[in-house]
Amino acid sequence: MLHPLHERYADLLVGYCTSVREGDVVSINVESEALPMARALTTAVLRAGARPLLRITYPQYEADLVTLASDAYLAAEPVVELEEIRRTDAFIRVAAPHDLRAMQGVDKSRIARLAKHRESVQEHRVAHTRWVGTLYPTVAGAVAAGMGLDEFESFVFGAMYLDDADPVARWSELRDLQATLIERLTRARTLRIVKDGTDITLSVAGRTWVNSDGKRNMPSGEVFTGPIEDSAEGVVRFDVPSSVSGTVVSGVQLRFERGVVVEASAEQGEDLLLAQLDVDAGARRLGEVGIGTNAKIQRAIMSTLFDEKIGGTAHLALGRSYAETGGVNASSLHWDLITDLRQGGRIELDGEPFQVDGRFV
Repeated sequence: MLHPLHERYADLLVGYCTSVREGDVVSINVESEALPMARALTTAVLRAGARPLLRITYPQYEADLVTLASDAYLAAEPVVELEEIRRTDAFIRVAAPHDLRAMQGVDKSRIARLAKHRESVQEHRVAHTRWVGTLYPTVAGAVAAGMGLDEFESFVFGAMYLDDADPVARWSELRDLQATLIERLTRARTLRIVKDGTDITLSVAGRTWVNSDGKRNMPSGEVFTGPIEDSAEGVVRFDVPSSVSGTVVSGVQLRFERGVVVEASAEQGEDLLLAQLDVDAGARRLGEVGIGTNAKIQRAIMSTLFDEKIGGTAHLALGRSYAETGGVNASSLHWDLITDLRQGGRIELDGEPFQVDGRFV
């Protein structure tokens, strides 16, 4: 028998997030510690009259690929995966971390090569499927967040409004709030982020701002666009740590000139940072600037999916742009790095305050 919360969670992902319809082919990708969601999602897809394609990965899957894949594997086109994603209408991924530091000691250049190997599949998925990524609460996630498992489960499901009588209505309310922010952002030509250690200016003139309301990320709660590719000028310090392919990176500081990273350092994980910046030409440019709006998320938990949505934060993504924003930067990398603006930070639009200390003015 399905747990009522898992059933509700699956209904949100299948119904609201990916709008699964009769006859759709739905790729369901579940990490093994979220195994209860495999059945919940499969049954939800079947009830919608669609065709589930289930993939379950074990905890060491990514580490095995990075450490054991041959050079020929990493250099080859992923023809089987490409054929599968081309036949896919909707894509659901449920991450369930077992060990957030699983690849702390592996060759960081191989992590970048694996991402490059997958680039064509990733590009097709983003551009041509209805997709959503989400996080299932695990013991490893709770430890990384500094919470007990029960507390972490409440935090995760609360951020998705699954504890609300009508989660879809709550996501609609957030969409309306973000629409008012986008009205002002759309009129702006330049965006500046300022705080201790950060003073960076970007051009967003003519770019489209996206209202991220849970349709692609669950949870969500952000507005974002792709800045003009050669416009970033200044320095930025990211004070929210992130975990990338099992490697913790913190204290990242970047300096931009004419849109390109010309200096980079990190207090932890600097070898991964430098390897990611060198993966291709587009990795040193920005593909996204985003502003977090989810008031239910008030603390970082070492998961970018949640941390970039914290109300009062901003994030910049190195690498690939989303075409829907008007961005044209191409890269196998898309790495969101987050700075907390709730104490002493501000966002300016054309020289006027838009957000001060994490509050919109």
